[in-house]
Amino acid sequence: MEMTPYKSKTNAQTVIALDAMGGDFAPDEVVLGAASVASPSLKILLVGHAAEIERSLAQADPGCRRYVEIVVASEVIGFDEEPTKAVRTKKDSSLVVACREVSEGRADGVVSAGNTGAILAAAMLNLKRIRGLKRPGLCAVLPTPNKPTIFIDVGANSTVRPLHLLEFANMASIFAQDVLDVRDPSVGLLSIGEESIKGDELVLEAHRLMAESSFLNFYGNVEGGDIVRNVVDVVVTDGFTGNVSLKLMESTSSLIVEQVKKAAMRSFSARIGGLLLKKELGVFKKSIDTEEFSGAYLLGVRGLAVVCHGNSSRKSIGSALKIAALASEQRLISKLEERIAAMQAAE
Repeated sequence: MEMTPYKSKTNAQTVIALDAMGGDFAPDEVVLGAASVASPSLKILLVGHAAEIERSLAQADPGCRRYVEIVVASEVIGFDEEPTKAVRTKKDSSLVVACREVSEGRADGVVSAGNTGAILAAAMLNLKRIRGLKRPGLCAVLPTPNKPTIFIDVGANSTVRPLHLLEFANMASIFAQDVLDVRDPSVGLLSIGEESIKGDELVLEAHRLMAESSFLNFYGNVEGGDIVRNVVDVVVTDGFTGNVSLKLMESTSSLIVEQVKKAAMRSFSARIGGLLLKKELGVFKKSIDTEEFSGAYLLGVRGLAVVCHGNSSRKSIGSALKIAALASEQRLISKLEERIAAMQAAE
């Protein structure tokens, strides 16, 4: 997504609370990312130390000040702190205050590049689970070549049961359909083989539940290599497998871009070739750019919660804020609640 102000499709204004102190490069990169996308359609609450946020805003276009507001928080949760303990003891931290803005109705969603465990804990404690849902899932949007692929769970639950995977599949399908405009999204279950008999007991039972579900367009099992080949629109797995897979894919994408750049500078002829291929290489880089759909989305809590990488750039923060605003416009939380209720009724 380009660094341009957010424009609503419905002319409604969305309010997102941003943890301005969360991230390796906070508050500057976080605040400047917010400033780049703030608009009449998207108001951003910058939560944190007022003086530091003001210093960062001084570097931005003055026009953005009409669409941002500083919400003071006196504490910050560090990356080295135990998540649940930090959330319970640091109640005036920028992360907890940002979540509280959502739970108390002053914001539609929260975005943070801070301590991932603390973000999940704060969202669970303040926003609560959707009624009837067993487990929320963390959903990432992968910038695969032809169209984005939804990958869930990428880290919220290291151990799961088959019913949890069924819930993840349903929530990610709604996200794909309503936020990314994917019509009748296909769902694949990550396994060690395509055949329905492949996998451990968890995968076998989850496969049966998904195949029997009237709510899903279930493709069947997919393998690791299928994730980036657009075989399906949604890939479902447990949080341990998903987190390892996601980090491997992100590192591989960065390494490929890095090595292509180095190869293009190794000799005079390589530089000429690089210049001739500059446009095509730019398209290629964009197709695997993890900043295009930055952040992972905690689906299953009663409010939008977006988890960004700790090393997020201003572009990444801006992209996450835009997706959060779009999800709010599309009434994502209400649609998730409706699907979970329908699943319960069907049982």
